[in-house]
Amino acid sequence: MNGTSREEDGDHEDTALPAALGLCMLAVGGWLLTTARPWHKPGTPLTLGLGWAVSGALLLTGLSLLTRCVRTVHGAPEAVQEPADD
Repeated sequence: MNGTSREEDGDHEDTALPAALGLCMLAVGGWLLTTARPWHKPGTPLTLGLGWAVSGALLLTGLSLLTRCVRTVHGAPEAVQEPADD
């Protein structure tokens, strides 16, 4: 731990909504993926393909949102360059 408080940075406030949206997309995508299994209920290939495509898109989008938020909050702080003394 680096000892700096994240409350001072304010990053958690900017990432709360995208992180919640990412988790919601992961949940809905996972639920849709489990309901679009062809061995539970036979369906047309178009319906199954569309369900899997939408589910995959939701899972990838949710994962990318969540990853971006985690990197923002837990990423390395930017180094501050001080001017050289002459």
